Order: sequence, then structure tokens, then C-alpha cells
Amino acid sequence: MIFAFVSAFADQPWLQTLVALAILATVAAFANWLAKVIVLQGLNRALALTRFGEETHTLSRIAWRLSYLIPAIIVQMGISAVPHLTDTAITLTRNVAVAFSIVTVAMTISAALSLLNDVYQRREDAGERPIKGYVQVGKILVYCAAAVLVVSALMDRSPLILLSGLGALAAVLMLVFQDTILSLVASIQITSNDMLRVGDWIEMPGQSADGDVIDIALHTVKVRNWDKTITTIPTSRLIKESFKNWRGMSDSGVRRIKRALLIDQTSVRFVDDDKVGALRRFALIAPYLAEKQTEIERWNRQRKASDAVNSRRLTNLGTFRHYVEAYLHAHQDIAEGQTTMVRQLAPASMGLPLEIYCFTSTTAWTEYEAIQSDIFDHMIAIMPEFGLRLFQEPAGHDLAEITRRAA
Repeated sequence: MIFAFVSAFADQPWLQTLVALAILATVAAFANWLAKVIVLQGLNRALALTRFGEETHTLSRIAWRLSYLIPAIIVQMGISAVPHLTDTAITLTRNVAVAFSIVTVAMTISAALSLLNDVYQRREDAGERPIKGYVQVGKILVYCAAAVLVVSALMDRSPLILLSGLGALAAVLMLVFQDTILSLVASIQITSNDMLRVGDWIEMPGQSADGDVIDIALHTVKVRNWDKTITTIPTSRLIKESFKNWRGMSDSGVRRIKRALLIDQTSVRFVDDDKVGALRRFALIAPYLAEKQTEIERWNRQRKASDAVNSRRLTNLGTFRHYVEAYLHAHQDIAEGQTTMVRQLAPASMGLPLEIYCFTSTTAWTEYEAIQSDIFDHMIAIMPEFGLRLFQEPAGHDLAEITRRAA
């Protein structure tokens, strides 16, 4: 019976081919299984003893992808041993296996580049010099090279022949990769000039962006706005258009207050002696009042200016301005050594702007707003003590008061 089976097997070429293909597939599958079970398990044990932490999974995935090279190589080498296969079938099978190997290597290199970026992101200076854009360019080059090699392998032609034919398509390729080229140039300029880092607060009204930079990639920069929305900005736009980077403020450790009180100009008047005596109660301006009053009296005596029209006198606005400046210098949350001043701006229809210009000793948003609000709360509340009023357009309460007085 055995001899009869062997004789029948020898008389059927297709059966021999089928059995040989089954044996080749079994050997390839067994080699793949062996690589995954033995090699990968050994790699995982070795990685567990090293200092690799989060990268262990990525390294295992890279090794897992490389394990597919083993069956592909076995098929490439063993397909010619299969009996009764035509040269065309052998060549086609070998070319497909080669193309599969190229794709596997390309995917492995891509995963390795991602691992490189992940490891780099753990550096303290990664935010200052991000490499994600360069990693993405590397992936594009790897996949482009893999595409050329895969097509060459399937066509069973040299890659140089295929590349020589691409010369006529250079203009088309430039058009297709126009955004990529512009983004690469922009990324190089942004990195080399240190224009942007992950974590920077930027404002770009043209792109509706106002918040922290959370990601810098090749083609896009992601900004988490203060309302928690995400704005995606093309990288090339950061070179073509202007944007404000608040990193300088954060690095300096101080933040500017620049806001004006609108004074009702009809409330500005001279301060008489009784009012000066009342204002001496303010410890912040008592030395100023004494010095200023002495200076004015000396000036008036030298010029014999006895008439109030011709003499110098204090004004409630000037006294209030010096009070605000003294208050800022005495405030514990106003940075010393920075510009601190209180100035008048040009009068307008909305009143006389009295601008407060100073810097807080903190850059934290909530603390900054609290300090600024406390300062202006105090100024608005203390202003009537100097006989001054804020300008305010007539509201319902004002009209009701006018009607009541008229009645």
C-alpha cells in the first residue's frame, strides 16, 4: 500500500507542488511562532531588567514587527525548491515576499523614530528644541523610499530605472509636497530661532488662537485656548503671520498692569487749606503734602503772589495722582525695580484718563487679576475723599435721581 501511495504521489506533479507549498508555509509559520514565543519573551525579560520604562512596550512592538521578516525570508529562499512551479510563479512569489519585507522594515524604522521622539520628549529641554517635525520628515522619507523599492520589487526592475523616470514628475511632486516643504522650512526657522516652545502662551487673533502650545508637529501647531478649545495652526502660518508670545513675561516673573481710571473733568478743582488739612490724615501722602505746601508757599512769597488767581495751588487730581503712586510703591505685590508710574492721558469725551502703569510680582493669571482688581477697588472707593468722580454715562439710576430732584 505504501509503495502504491508513493507511486501515485510520484505520478501527480500538482500534488507534489501542493505538498511542497504546504511544507514551506508550515516552516515559515513555525519560524514566525518560534521568533514570537522564544525571542520576544526573552526580550521582554531582558527589558524588565533594564532602566526602560514606558518604552518597553514600544520596543516589544518593534521586535514583533521584525519577527515577520523571518517567514518572508524563508519564503524567498524556499520558493525555488518547490517542484513543478513555473519561473513566473517563482519570480512573482519572491518579489511579493521581498516587497513584504521592505514594508516590514519601513514600519519598523517608523516605530523606531517614534520611540526616539518619545525618549527625547522626556528630556528637560525637549520643549525648547522639539524634534517631532524632523521625525515626521524622516518617516515621510522612509515611506517614500519604501514605496519606490516595493514598486521596483514587484516590477522586478532596478530602483534606479524607476527613479530616472521620476525626473519628469518633479514638478508634480513639488506641487504635491508643497505644504510639507513649507512646513519643514517653517519648523527649521521656528526651532533655530527659538520662536516657539511647547508650553508657551501665544496669541494669534488671525487664527483665533489664545492659549498654551501643547504640540509642535511638522504640519501643525496645536494651541489649547483658555476656553479649553483646541486651535490647529499650520506651521507655515507662524512664519508668514505675526503672533504674540508671552514667554518673555513668564521668564521675567512679572506682569504688567496698564489700565486707566476715567475721571470726570468737572470734578477737578483746587484744594483749599481745610482740604489739605483733611488729606494729611492719609499717611501715604502726608510727607508729599508737607513738602509740596512748603514749596508752593516759597514760590508765592518770592513772586509776591497774594491773589489766588496768580498763585500756585494744589489740585485734587494731582494730589490723588501722587497718592496712587505712593500706594503702588507701598503695595507688597507690586514688583520693585520695574517701571511704576501714574500718568494722565489726553482728555477725551469719556473723561480724563488717569493711567496706572506697574508690574505685579507674579505671573499667575488668577493672582494677577486679584491684585489688579484690589488696586482698582481701592482707587474707586477712595476717590471721593479727594473730591473726584469717575466718568459714567447716564444710567437708569442717574435719570431717576434727576427726575426726583426736579420734582
